[in-house]
Amino acid sequence: MNTERVITAPSGYLAFVLVLILTGVAAFCFWAQQHVIGTIICVINYFLILPGLTIVKPNDSKVLTLFGKYTGTVKQDGFFWVNPFTVKKKVSLKAYNLNGQQLKVNDSAGNPIEIAAVIVWQIKDTAKAVFAVENYLQYVNIQSEAAVRHLANTFPYDHINEDDTASITLRGGAEQVSAMLETELNERLERAGIEVLEARISHLAYAPEIAHAMLQRQQAAAIISARKLIVEGAVGMVEMALQKMEEKNIIELDEERKAAMVSNLLVVLCGDKSVNPIVNTGTLYH
Repeated sequence: MNTERVITAPSGYLAFVLVLILTGVAAFCFWAQQHVIGTIICVINYFLILPGLTIVKPNDSKVLTLFGKYTGTVKQDGFFWVNPFTVKKKVSLKAYNLNGQQLKVNDSAGNPIEIAAVIVWQIKDTAKAVFAVENYLQYVNIQSEAAVRHLANTFPYDHINEDDTASITLRGGAEQVSAMLETELNERLERAGIEVLEARISHLAYAPEIAHAMLQRQQAAAIISARKLIVEGAVGMVEMALQKMEEKNIIELDEERKAAMVSNLLVVLCGDKSVNPIVNTGTLYH
């Protein structure tokens, strides 16, 4: 496989001045009736010197091949003269922005999801980009889609249960997922001499056919998590209340009354609606 070889080409200004001089000499020869010499000069001028002139713009390059053999790449911007028989292929070194299309795939749990990614990339090895693959633009598109599909199949969309210590998810581990996508893309596109500068998930959602059901599941999980926190807090408050009453000898309660008090406190603290208390104006046991 060809690897990039950067060359420094001679300045094109000297060759351009030579073209002007030879053009003047050829004109003088034709004026002096020296048609053979004038014709030879014109052939040299327009078939050997002019075709070798080339302009390289900033962040562009010219890949040179001579009779099918790679001879080098001109990356420096400016006006140059190269072998007139070489084929000069322009390759841009600017950063490309690929906004991937939305893909419908299954995550690791088998749930159908929609996912898309934005990828910023540029060519680092012009020889590989031109000679290692048929079309590097198409190659990037296909390999990017394959990488995004593989990533979606590797991780679940969200936590399967309420365990926050579960493995990385597509929705919860955005930074880690993006880093893994960037690493995989660099491995896939290295053959084409392409470097991925940034890769981000731009769209992530459940497929329409299960979106409503998954939304209900997420709402249920949120309610259960909130209730769990409320119950833990209520139990702690009841325990603290009983402990304080025992320490200060406010009131002595038998086990039955303790159970009733705990039950009432839990109802008050855990209920999702305001409680209307019933005032007892009699004794504690009536």
